[in-house]
Amino acid sequence: MTSLTIFIDAARYASAKELHLALKMMLDLPSHYGCNADALYDCLSERKGKPVNLCLFTPGEGETADAVRKVVHVIEDLGGDTRLL
Repeated sequence: MTSLTIFIDAARYASAKELHLALKMMLDLPSHYGCNADALYDCLSERKGKPVNLCLFTPGEGETADAVRKVVHVIEDLGGDTRLL
């Protein structure tokens, strides 16, 4: 099983939307990606045998931090690892 590791500094994003747009680019998600945790789950669950690992430099604040928590749950639910650096 091959995994993909992404690195995120959530402090760089002013909103959940910005975070999800960055995830869309990093993970090469489809154009119809809905920029939320449910859509992320749907897109990543279609990638059989290729879990995503997340290395997080900072969790961000406010709305972004809430979105990061949801992203962490999605990644872990789909068999990926998360780590705060």
